[in-house]
Amino acid sequence: MRTEDFERALLEKKEVVDRILMRFLPEETGLQGRAAAAMNYSLLAGGKRLRPILMQETYRMCGGTDSPVVEHFMAAIEMIHTYSLVHDDLPAMDNDEQRRGKETTWHKYGETMGILAGDGLLNYAFETAAGGFFCCSPAPEEKLVWMERTAEALSLLARKAGIYGMIGGQAVDVMAEKNQEDTELCARTLTREQLLFIHEHKTGALIEASMMVGAILAGAAREQVTALEKCARNMGVAFQIQDDILDVVGNEAELGKPTGSDAQNQKQTYVTLHGLDQARADVESLSREAAAVLDGFEGEKDFLKQLIFSLVDRRK
Repeated sequence: MRTEDFERALLEKKEVVDRILMRFLPEETGLQGRAAAAMNYSLLAGGKRLRPILMQETYRMCGGTDSPVVEHFMAAIEMIHTYSLVHDDLPAMDNDEQRRGKETTWHKYGETMGILAGDGLLNYAFETAAGGFFCCSPAPEEKLVWMERTAEALSLLARKAGIYGMIGGQAVDVMAEKNQEDTELCARTLTREQLLFIHEHKTGALIEASMMVGAILAGAAREQVTALEKCARNMGVAFQIQDDILDVVGNEAELGKPTGSDAQNQKQTYVTLHGLDQARADVESLSREAAAVLDGFEGEKDFLKQLIFSLVDRRK
Protein backbone atom coordinates (compact mmCIF):
# COMPACT_ATOMS: atom_id res chain seq x y z
CA MET A 1 0.00 0.00 0.00
CA ARG A 2 1.41 3.39 -1.02
CA THR A 3 1.97 5.92 1.75
CA GLU A 4 -0.70 8.28 0.44
CA ASP A 5 -3.21 5.41 0.16
CA PHE A 6 -2.43 4.33 3.72
CA GLU A 7 -2.82 7.86 5.07
CA ARG A 8 -6.13 8.26 3.25
CA ALA A 9 -7.39 4.93 4.59
CA LEU A 10 -6.24 5.82 8.11
CA LEU A 11 -8.13 9.11 7.98
CA GLU A 12 -11.27 7.35 6.72
CA LYS A 13 -11.07 4.77 9.50
CA LYS A 14 -10.57 7.51 12.09
CA GLU A 15 -13.68 9.25 10.78
CA VAL A 16 -15.62 5.99 11.11
CA VAL A 17 -14.54 5.75 14.75
CA ASP A 18 -15.51 9.37 15.37
CA ARG A 19 -19.01 8.69 14.01
CA ILE A 20 -19.33 5.61 16.22
CA LEU A 21 -18.27 7.62 19.29
CA MET A 22 -20.84 10.30 18.52
CA ARG A 23 -23.58 7.67 18.80
CA PHE A 24 -22.53 6.71 22.31
CA LEU A 25 -21.92 10.12 23.91
CA PRO A 26 -23.76 10.72 27.20
CA GLU A 27 -26.41 13.42 27.05
CA GLU A 28 -25.39 16.74 28.55
CA THR A 29 -28.70 17.16 30.39
CA GLY A 30 -29.91 17.09 33.96
CA LEU A 31 -28.12 18.25 37.09
CA GLN A 32 -25.12 16.07 36.16
CA GLY A 33 -24.91 17.69 32.71
CA ARG A 34 -21.63 19.49 33.38
CA ALA A 35 -19.91 16.20 34.18
CA ALA A 36 -21.25 14.75 30.93
CA ALA A 37 -19.99 17.84 29.09
CA ALA A 38 -16.51 17.35 30.55
CA MET A 39 -16.60 13.69 29.50
CA ASN A 40 -17.61 14.61 25.96
CA TYR A 41 -15.02 17.38 25.76
CA SER A 42 -12.34 14.86 26.67
CA LEU A 43 -13.55 12.23 24.22
CA LEU A 44 -13.93 14.64 21.30
CA ALA A 45 -10.65 16.51 21.83
CA GLY A 46 -9.01 14.59 18.99
CA GLY A 47 -6.52 11.76 18.98
CA LYS A 48 -5.37 8.98 16.70
CA ARG A 49 -8.23 6.57 17.58
CA LEU A 50 -5.53 3.90 17.32
CA ARG A 51 -7.12 1.41 19.69
CA PRO A 52 -10.61 1.19 18.13
CA ILE A 53 -9.03 1.09 14.66
CA LEU A 54 -6.79 -1.80 15.77
CA MET A 55 -9.82 -3.59 17.20
CA GLN A 56 -11.88 -3.26 14.05
CA GLU A 57 -9.02 -4.24 11.72
CA THR A 58 -8.13 -7.28 13.84
CA TYR A 59 -11.80 -8.27 13.98
CA ARG A 60 -11.96 -8.18 10.19
CA MET A 61 -8.62 -9.96 9.73
CA CYS A 62 -9.90 -12.79 11.92
CA GLY A 63 -13.06 -13.20 9.86
CA GLY A 64 -15.48 -10.98 11.73
CA THR A 65 -18.46 -9.69 9.79
CA ASP A 66 -20.32 -6.40 10.24
CA SER A 67 -21.85 -6.38 13.72
CA PRO A 68 -22.83 -3.65 16.17
CA VAL A 69 -21.22 -5.66 18.98
CA VAL A 70 -17.68 -4.73 17.95
CA GLU A 71 -18.72 -1.08 17.70
CA HIS A 72 -19.76 -1.11 21.35
CA PHE A 73 -16.30 -2.34 22.30
CA MET A 74 -14.57 0.09 19.94
CA ALA A 75 -16.29 3.00 21.68
CA ALA A 76 -15.59 1.51 25.11
CA ILE A 77 -11.85 1.14 24.63
CA GLU A 78 -11.51 4.72 23.39
CA MET A 79 -13.41 5.88 26.48
CA ILE A 80 -11.04 3.93 28.74
CA HIS A 81 -7.99 5.30 26.94
CA THR A 82 -9.39 8.84 27.18
CA TYR A 83 -10.15 8.55 30.90
CA SER A 84 -6.55 7.45 31.50
CA LEU A 85 -5.30 10.59 29.73
CA VAL A 86 -7.69 12.82 31.69
CA HIS A 87 -6.34 11.44 34.96
CA ASP A 88 -2.76 11.45 33.67
CA ASP A 89 -2.99 15.22 33.12
CA LEU A 90 -4.21 15.99 36.65
CA PRO A 91 -2.04 18.09 39.00
CA ALA A 92 -1.48 15.03 41.19
CA MET A 93 -0.04 13.16 38.20
CA ASP A 94 1.68 15.02 35.31
CA ASN A 95 0.09 18.45 35.94
CA ASP A 96 -0.31 19.14 32.23
CA GLU A 97 -2.38 22.08 31.02
CA GLN A 98 -2.36 21.19 27.31
CA ARG A 99 -3.06 18.07 25.28
CA ARG A 100 -3.54 17.84 21.50
CA GLY A 101 -3.26 21.62 21.31
CA LYS A 102 -6.22 22.18 23.66
CA GLU A 103 -6.75 22.78 27.35
CA THR A 104 -6.68 19.58 29.36
CA THR A 105 -9.98 18.61 30.94
CA TRP A 106 -9.04 19.51 34.51
CA HIS A 107 -7.66 22.89 33.38
CA LYS A 108 -10.86 23.75 31.52
CA TYR A 109 -13.42 22.34 33.97
CA GLY A 110 -11.51 22.38 37.25
CA GLU A 111 -9.57 19.64 39.01
CA THR A 112 -12.57 18.09 40.78
CA MET A 113 -14.60 17.86 37.59
CA GLY A 114 -11.54 16.48 35.82
CA ILE A 115 -11.42 13.61 38.29
CA LEU A 116 -15.14 12.97 37.92
CA ALA A 117 -14.98 13.17 34.11
CA GLY A 118 -12.33 10.43 34.13
CA ASP A 119 -14.36 8.34 36.56
CA GLY A 120 -17.44 8.87 34.43
CA LEU A 121 -15.70 7.77 31.23
CA LEU A 122 -14.38 4.59 32.85
CA ASN A 123 -17.80 3.58 34.14
CA TYR A 124 -19.56 4.63 30.95
CA ALA A 125 -17.08 2.55 28.94
CA PHE A 126 -18.21 -0.64 30.63
CA GLU A 127 -21.85 0.38 30.37
CA THR A 128 -21.24 0.80 26.64
CA ALA A 129 -19.37 -2.49 26.24
CA ALA A 130 -22.05 -4.37 28.20
CA GLY A 131 -24.59 -2.98 25.76
CA GLY A 132 -23.08 -5.41 23.27
CA PHE A 133 -25.11 -8.18 24.90
CA PHE A 134 -28.36 -6.50 23.87
CA CYS A 135 -27.56 -4.79 20.57
CA CYS A 136 -28.58 -7.57 18.17
CA SER A 137 -30.58 -10.78 17.98
CA PRO A 138 -28.53 -13.68 16.64
CA ALA A 139 -30.12 -16.89 15.40
CA PRO A 140 -31.02 -19.25 18.28
CA GLU A 141 -28.28 -21.72 17.32
CA GLU A 142 -25.67 -18.93 17.42
CA LYS A 143 -26.82 -17.10 20.54
CA LEU A 144 -24.81 -19.06 23.13
CA VAL A 145 -21.55 -18.71 21.20
CA TRP A 146 -22.21 -15.00 20.65
CA MET A 147 -22.93 -14.45 24.36
CA GLU A 148 -19.78 -16.36 25.39
CA ARG A 149 -17.59 -14.33 23.07
CA THR A 150 -19.04 -11.06 24.32
CA ALA A 151 -18.57 -12.10 27.96
CA GLU A 152 -14.98 -13.17 27.33
CA ALA A 153 -14.23 -9.90 25.55
CA LEU A 154 -15.74 -7.89 28.42
CA SER A 155 -13.72 -9.82 31.02
CA LEU A 156 -10.48 -9.36 29.10
CA LEU A 157 -11.13 -5.64 28.61
CA ALA A 158 -11.64 -5.21 32.37
CA ARG A 159 -8.43 -7.08 33.22
CA LYS A 160 -6.27 -5.20 30.72
CA ALA A 161 -7.64 -1.87 31.98
CA GLY A 162 -7.17 -2.73 35.65
CA ILE A 163 -4.51 -3.41 38.24
CA TYR A 164 -3.04 -6.29 36.19
CA GLY A 165 -2.89 -4.05 33.12
CA MET A 166 -2.94 -0.30 32.54
CA ILE A 167 -3.55 0.82 36.13
CA GLY A 168 -0.82 -1.54 37.35
CA GLY A 169 1.65 0.05 34.94
CA GLN A 170 0.54 3.53 35.97
CA ALA A 171 0.99 2.65 39.63
CA VAL A 172 4.58 1.50 39.09
CA ASP A 173 5.26 4.63 37.02
CA VAL A 174 3.99 6.86 39.83
CA MET A 175 5.98 4.97 42.46
CA ALA A 176 9.13 5.45 40.40
CA GLU A 177 8.89 9.25 40.47
CA LYS A 178 11.73 10.76 42.48
CA ASN A 179 9.43 12.88 44.60
CA GLN A 180 7.71 9.78 46.01
CA GLU A 181 10.32 9.25 48.72
CA ASP A 182 8.29 6.76 50.71
CA THR A 183 7.96 4.26 47.88
CA GLU A 184 9.84 1.08 47.21
CA LEU A 185 11.18 2.26 43.83
CA CYS A 186 12.32 5.74 44.84
CA ALA A 187 15.82 7.18 44.92
CA ARG A 188 17.29 4.67 42.50
CA THR A 189 17.51 4.29 38.79
CA LEU A 190 14.84 2.23 37.12
CA THR A 191 16.10 -0.98 35.59
CA ARG A 192 15.28 -1.97 32.02
CA GLU A 193 12.96 -4.66 33.40
CA GLN A 194 11.00 -2.15 35.49
CA LEU A 195 10.75 0.33 32.64
CA LEU A 196 9.53 -2.37 30.26
CA PHE A 197 6.94 -3.41 32.87
CA ILE A 198 5.63 0.17 32.89
CA HIS A 199 5.53 0.38 29.10
CA GLU A 200 3.97 -3.08 28.65
CA HIS A 201 1.23 -2.35 31.16
CA LYS A 202 0.60 1.40 31.13
CA THR A 203 0.62 1.65 27.33
CA GLY A 204 0.70 -1.88 25.96
CA ALA A 205 -2.21 -3.38 27.91
CA LEU A 206 -4.94 -1.42 26.13
CA ILE A 207 -3.33 -2.06 22.75
CA GLU A 208 -3.31 -5.76 23.64
CA ALA A 209 -6.96 -5.50 24.63
CA SER A 210 -7.79 -3.83 21.31
CA MET A 211 -6.42 -6.64 19.19
CA MET A 212 -7.42 -9.49 21.50
CA VAL A 213 -11.02 -8.29 21.87
CA GLY A 214 -11.27 -7.93 18.10
CA ALA A 215 -10.03 -11.49 17.66
CA ILE A 216 -12.28 -12.92 20.40
CA LEU A 217 -15.41 -11.28 19.00
CA ALA A 218 -14.54 -12.65 15.55
CA GLY A 219 -14.21 -16.18 16.94
CA ALA A 220 -10.44 -16.56 16.48
CA ALA A 221 -8.71 -19.67 17.87
CA ARG A 222 -7.07 -19.45 21.29
CA GLU A 223 -3.55 -19.66 19.86
CA GLN A 224 -4.35 -16.80 17.48
CA VAL A 225 -5.53 -14.60 20.36
CA THR A 226 -2.31 -15.40 22.24
CA ALA A 227 -0.18 -14.55 19.20
CA LEU A 228 -1.96 -11.22 18.85
CA GLU A 229 -1.28 -10.46 22.51
CA LYS A 230 2.45 -10.74 21.78
CA CYS A 231 2.10 -8.67 18.61
CA ALA A 232 0.24 -5.93 20.49
CA ARG A 233 2.67 -5.98 23.43
CA ASN A 234 5.57 -5.27 21.10
CA MET A 235 3.52 -2.60 19.38
CA GLY A 236 2.63 -0.95 22.70
CA VAL A 237 6.23 -0.86 23.91
CA ALA A 238 7.37 0.56 20.56
CA PHE A 239 4.63 3.19 20.76
CA GLN A 240 5.72 4.29 24.24
CA ILE A 241 9.43 4.35 23.38
CA GLN A 242 8.56 6.57 20.43
CA ASP A 243 6.68 8.84 22.85
CA ASP A 244 9.86 9.06 24.96
CA ILE A 245 11.84 9.90 21.82
CA LEU A 246 9.38 12.61 20.76
CA ASP A 247 9.57 14.22 24.19
CA VAL A 248 13.24 14.84 23.41
CA VAL A 249 13.24 15.64 19.69
CA GLY A 250 9.58 16.31 18.86
CA ASN A 251 8.02 19.54 17.65
CA GLU A 252 5.74 21.06 20.30
CA ALA A 253 3.36 22.50 17.69
CA GLU A 254 2.93 19.10 16.03
CA LEU A 255 2.59 17.21 19.31
CA GLY A 256 0.04 19.64 20.75
CA LYS A 257 1.73 19.48 24.16
CA PRO A 258 4.98 20.71 25.72
CA THR A 259 8.16 18.77 25.01
CA GLY A 260 11.02 18.21 27.43
CA SER A 261 8.69 17.50 30.35
CA ASP A 262 10.39 14.18 31.13
CA ALA A 263 13.77 15.88 31.57
CA GLN A 264 12.22 18.75 33.50
CA ASN A 265 10.59 16.29 35.89
CA GLN A 266 13.79 14.20 36.10
CA LYS A 267 11.83 11.23 34.85
CA GLN A 268 13.54 8.01 33.82
CA THR A 269 12.63 7.05 30.26
CA TYR A 270 13.80 4.56 27.67
CA VAL A 271 15.87 7.35 26.10
CA THR A 272 17.65 8.30 29.33
CA LEU A 273 18.35 4.63 30.01
CA HIS A 274 19.54 3.58 26.54
CA GLY A 275 20.12 6.74 24.50
CA LEU A 276 18.37 8.00 21.37
CA ASP A 277 20.07 5.72 18.86
CA GLN A 278 19.27 2.52 20.75
CA ALA A 279 15.72 3.69 21.44
CA ARG A 280 15.14 4.29 17.73
CA ALA A 281 16.63 0.91 16.82
CA ASP A 282 14.44 -0.87 19.36
CA VAL A 283 11.28 0.85 18.06
CA GLU A 284 12.04 -0.48 14.60
CA SER A 285 12.94 -3.98 15.85
CA LEU A 286 9.82 -4.28 17.99
CA SER A 287 7.64 -3.05 15.14
CA ARG A 288 9.09 -5.62 12.74
CA GLU A 289 8.54 -8.44 15.24
CA ALA A 290 4.94 -7.30 15.74
CA ALA A 291 4.26 -7.17 12.01
CA ALA A 292 5.80 -10.62 11.53
CA VAL A 293 3.16 -12.13 13.83
CA LEU A 294 0.47 -11.05 11.38
CA ASP A 295 2.00 -13.20 8.63
CA GLY A 296 0.45 -16.20 10.38
CA PHE A 297 -3.07 -14.92 9.65
CA GLU A 298 -4.95 -15.52 6.42
CA GLY A 299 -7.18 -12.46 6.50
CA GLU A 300 -6.43 -9.03 5.07
CA LYS A 301 -3.56 -7.55 7.06
CA ASP A 302 -1.74 -5.07 4.80
CA PHE A 303 -3.26 -2.03 6.49
CA LEU A 304 -2.53 -3.41 9.96
CA LYS A 305 1.11 -4.07 9.08
CA GLN A 306 1.58 -0.60 7.68
CA LEU A 307 -0.10 0.88 10.75
CA ILE A 308 2.50 -0.86 12.93
CA PHE A 309 5.38 0.44 10.83
CA SER A 310 3.93 3.96 10.87
CA LEU A 311 4.82 4.12 14.57
CA VAL A 312 8.50 4.25 13.67
CA ASP A 313 8.12 7.47 11.69
CA ARG A 314 5.33 9.21 13.57
CA ARG A 315 5.98 12.77 14.72
CA LYS A 316 3.04 13.18 17.09
